[in-house]
Amino acid sequence: MYISAEKKEAPLSAPAFCMLLRKHLQGGKIISVTQPFLERIIDINIEHYDEMGDKKTKTLTIELMGKHSNVIFRDGAKIIDSIRHISALVSSVREVLPGREYFIPFSEDKLNPEDTDDEAFKERLSASSAPLYKALYSSFTGLSPDLAQEICLRADIDSDLPASEAIRTDPDALISAFNDVISLLKNHDFSFEIIYKKDEPVFFGVFSYKLYENMKKEIYPSISSLLISFYGKRQAFTSMRQKSADLRQIIQIILNKDNKKYDLQLKQIKDTQKKDKYKVYGELLTAYGYCIEPKATSYTCENFYTGEEITIPLDPTLSAIDNGKRYFEKYNKLKRTYEALSEITKQTAEEIAHLESIKVSLESAENEADLSEIKNEMRQAGYIKSRSEVSKGSAKTAKSSPLHFVSSDGFDIYVGKNNYQNEYLSFKFARGGDWWFHAKKIPGSHVIVKTDGNEIPDKTFEEAAALAAYFSSAREAEKVDVDYTLKKNLKKTPGSKPGFVIYHTNYSMTVSPEISALERV
Repeated sequence: MYISAEKKEAPLSAPAFCMLLRKHLQGGKIISVTQPFLERIIDINIEHYDEMGDKKTKTLTIELMGKHSNVIFRDGAKIIDSIRHISALVSSVREVLPGREYFIPFSEDKLNPEDTDDEAFKERLSASSAPLYKALYSSFTGLSPDLAQEICLRADIDSDLPASEAIRTDPDALISAFNDVISLLKNHDFSFEIIYKKDEPVFFGVFSYKLYENMKKEIYPSISSLLISFYGKRQAFTSMRQKSADLRQIIQIILNKDNKKYDLQLKQIKDTQKKDKYKVYGELLTAYGYCIEPKATSYTCENFYTGEEITIPLDPTLSAIDNGKRYFEKYNKLKRTYEALSEITKQTAEEIAHLESIKVSLESAENEADLSEIKNEMRQAGYIKSRSEVSKGSAKTAKSSPLHFVSSDGFDIYVGKNNYQNEYLSFKFARGGDWWFHAKKIPGSHVIVKTDGNEIPDKTFEEAAALAAYFSSAREAEKVDVDYTLKKNLKKTPGSKPGFVIYHTNYSMTVSPEISALERV
């Protein structure tokens, strides 16, 4: 629950519960917002005047309990109404119906951590054989599994150790860690942080968790601004993942087929390596055939290419010359197979690289326009069926919106989010003196640093390389090798896939894919 400045439009027809609140609370004012006993419950107390002009106080109780959440309007302990009616048929613990008495169904036998002394803490954990972290959140109100894991980490105790054994082994460390965390909450010593895995917001907390100290984080000035950002970003991230799920599945299916096909082709190419041996056999039999006895099963002679002795298997039903012809036929057949397979294998490898690059592009897609460009590229490549409204030239007219960053030295850095954008950045947007960056020999984005004729400081080189590493398939690696060169050194192979370039003059550096300090425009 949080305070928002956003004003949402009211529905054309107000719900009945809303009309009830208007009847009772019109013109009232909120006098307090409280949380009883660290429960997932918020009481909003509202002061108003009734029809007789007498001052009254009523309460809106919001129970934040997942699928069991409810908003209950009450006068003291008497329930006036609620958004969800809960009858005895639904819950044997508590009815939530107009006229019934409201009470909190307290968690059975849980302690309030703010009021728990050291002896009560030890006594509770000593009686539990559950894993330590589970015993903590099961024994104390308001503790989540993450907070319980945090206490275990701060105490430097294995969270899966039985609670009774943990409290017996090192009670002082565990009590100290528990009191330290509770003290942060009591003193409102807060740091409002969102934790990210890649670009996905996965966790938020009200102080710095050692549990997540090595993960990307973002700090906010208030819990309300944090929650608005967290749920907004998570919804956007989840929405994009759902919208791109079909594309990911298509890419993965084709990739699996291509990888199997590629392995088979490599095996077949390996089998053709015998061709050169057969050629030598044929040449030696042609040269020495006159001295080979009829019906011989083998012939040993000197290999005039290496000077070493070699034994050639023979078919005794054929003459030496016919054996030589047979080896030349095998050589020519394997040679043709090798030449055909080499071209096919090259095409398969290029398709795998293209599919891997699209897979990386899907990770960087931020909106519908990005997905539309990726879909268009997949149609052009034949990975998905073309639609009648997509013309052959649509790839040329696709609008590109690369990411734009500014280095700490003030240089503009651009990052392609898909192959069309990579193509645009490298061959239309960049000038000869601009610098180009790309993760070494792996799928990733093209990164361009605009120089405007100026020398680039080392820091900007490092930041651009970090962007190339981050927007690649090696984003999760600690260190990534990145190639960089001037744009004028890039070449485009005729007929190659969009975004694929070649270069022969370049530098390389190894960087960490960390970009949190970079400013995005």
